Amino acid sequence: MEDTRERILLATLRLIGEHGVGAVTNRRVATAAGIALGSLTYHFPSQAELLRETLVRYVDAEIHRISDIAARLQGITPEQAVVEAERAIADLPRGPEEVATLELHLHASRDPLVREAAVRSVEAYDRLTTAILTALDIPEPEAKAPAVVALLYGLAVRRLATGDPSGTAEALRLLLYGAAAPGPE
Repeated sequence: MEDTRERILLATLRLIGEHGVGAVTNRRVATAAGIALGSLTYHFPSQAELLRETLVRYVDAEIHRISDIAARLQGITPEQAVVEAERAIADLPRGPEEVATLELHLHASRDPLVREAAVRSVEAYDRLTTAILTALDIPEPEAKAPAVVALLYGLAVRRLATGDPSGTAEALRLLLYGAAAPGPE
């Protein structure tokens, strides 16, 4: 039974990434998951629940991955922080899954059930970023973390739109060194 649920969630994520949230119909998901339509509606009675659980599954995996990264951050230098951030970005899923997660985050602005999972995801990235900034002795890390996370989301959109991953490391260096600089008097 859990295997069926997992296949449904993976198929939904893939469909969103390939065709957008609007392409998620029960019939398409059931076909993509290789299951009967009735099995899909048994596991997920509504589209909102299916989309929410798809994002929750991804967010839970991301939170686990992020926690592992945060555990390695004690005593790092700014350059090591950039390397760790680049590694974390490189380890993100590529292809339809990467597009799907951004699509679901955008969909969260219209769907309160999905919003809860999106908020958990952003909060996890904020915590990881706060840990990096704290390890770097950057003043007010919690206040600065959302700007860093927003930059990373923007860089992800840029990377997806252009296919060009360059600029990520340089943007992080610029941001980290700028955050470490003393503020105006």
